Amino acid sequence: MSEVGSENFLDVQGLKMHFPISEGFFFNKNVSLVKAVDGINFTIKKGETLGLVGESGCGKTTTGRCILQLEKVTEGKILYEGQDLTQLDSSDLSPLRQKIQVIFQDPYSSLNPRLKIGDTIAEPMKVHHIEPDPGARKNRVAELLNICGLPSVMADRYPHEMSGGQRQRVGIARALSLKPDFIICDEAVSALDVSIQAQIINLLEDLREEFNLTYLFIAHDLSVVRHLCHKVAVMYLG
Repeated sequence: MSEVGSENFLDVQGLKMHFPISEGFFFNKNVSLVKAVDGINFTIKKGETLGLVGESGCGKTTTGRCILQLEKVTEGKILYEGQDLTQLDSSDLSPLRQKIQVIFQDPYSSLNPRLKIGDTIAEPMKVHHIEPDPGARKNRVAELLNICGLPSVMADRYPHEMSGGQRQRVGIARALSLKPDFIICDEAVSALDVSIQAQIINLLEDLREEFNLTYLFIAHDLSVVRHLCHKVAVMYLG
């Protein structure tokens, strides 16, 4: 296994994410709060994998969305390499979004059915101007497919022409396209058959070692977490 750093790479301090419940058509009065995340703390070191486990609805995915800054947190700090993500505006967050990527639970719904696989993987590079040359992007797509255990000819296929495991490999290749440092795996294997789960877990571990990646691995299956994670945090009711 690759060496784990000694300093905190991600430091989540007192994170809270509360959603108001409103009633009334005209005045829209807030009557209570759903405390999806209610004061959690954890750290992840460089090159480490933290397993975040808990029952459905306990706030695991919301925690991931807060780290990705897809939700405006109610309270707390999210320190990424010492920088508090909650205090950054959209222009400051843009370069950091290249470094923080996500692999989603459902490998089918997370892919655009109208786009070929090659275009799906190349899209983040176009948006962030990583590979402005179309030829270079095409070569990079082929490289990423091979890294994730898929032949380069898959670039011309559509998502419905692939199996669930193959689609999840595409999702991983897309996450790698921006050369991230940190990847949030949100139930990344829970929708797959057990045999395919093992293959994807082994792939994620190989990629962590090869590219010195850091993972937040969100799951509810402790047997899966045991094979991949250096340490485990348990959530219950936020």
